Amino acid sequence: MATFYALGNYTTQGFQGFIKDPSSDRAKAAQTAAQAVGAKLVSYTGLRGPYDFLAVFEGTFAQGAGIKMATEASGSLCNIAVCEAININEIAANAQKIAAAYKGPGK
Repeated sequence: MATFYALGNYTTQGFQGFIKDPSSDRAKAAQTAAQAVGAKLVSYTGLRGPYDFLAVFEGTFAQGAGIKMATEASGSLCNIAVCEAININEIAANAQKIAAAYKGPGK
């Protein structure tokens, strides 16, 4: 399983929900969404800055994309960016192999 970082924002509807119920447990809601597709929520953190929350989960990209689609469709969340943790050294090693073999047009 891969590790994913989902950063996102609450909509006006989402903030209205917080005002109605300030004790709303969003980590539990994120865990429920992850479990529904067989993914595992690692952590959930509220943020101050351009994003309102960060959810870290383990699973597949398809699971993460499904969570994004369903939660944004609820109207409470928006602007969710799902980023996958990578091994930059492995990517660079692959790029090195490709660079040694690849020839651009006209070369």
